[in-house]
Amino acid sequence: MQMSVKPLYDISVIEKILPHRSPFLFVDRVIDLDVGRNIITEKDLFIDDCYFPGHFPGNPVMPGIIVSEALAQTCGLLLGLTWREKGSPADRDKMDLFLANVNMKFTSPAKPGDTLRLQASLKKEYGGLFLFDVAAYVLSGLIAKGTLALGE
Repeated sequence: MQMSVKPLYDISVIEKILPHRSPFLFVDRVIDLDVGRNIITEKDLFIDDCYFPGHFPGNPVMPGIIVSEALAQTCGLLLGLTWREKGSPADRDKMDLFLANVNMKFTSPAKPGDTLRLQASLKKEYGGLFLFDVAAYVLSGLIAKGTLALGE
């Protein structure tokens, strides 16, 4: 059930932008980037991912809060890659942002074997506060959408 295409950026670049590391890094690759506007990333889901054994035994699904976190990391990548492309100061190389879940709606689960496709669009910027429209998909379709805010 792969959805991926050749990535623009792989994990080596992602780890230069985001401070997260396994098992709490929820983006494997960037597959599309419109600097300062939109990004699409992907995460492959495996049965041995740390959250599946307990959520739920016999019917594993990715917790919604982790889908939200993967979307937030995607938003962080949009900012970090935008700053990098525009030659912003080096102190912005590592993201240290907080997240506000403004409104997320979950329509169906992501399961082991799925490839999670994550989309984020920068909607508004207020100084150090960034508002994003986000959506998450698996091969069967949309599983979550909403608005997230990241702030410095």
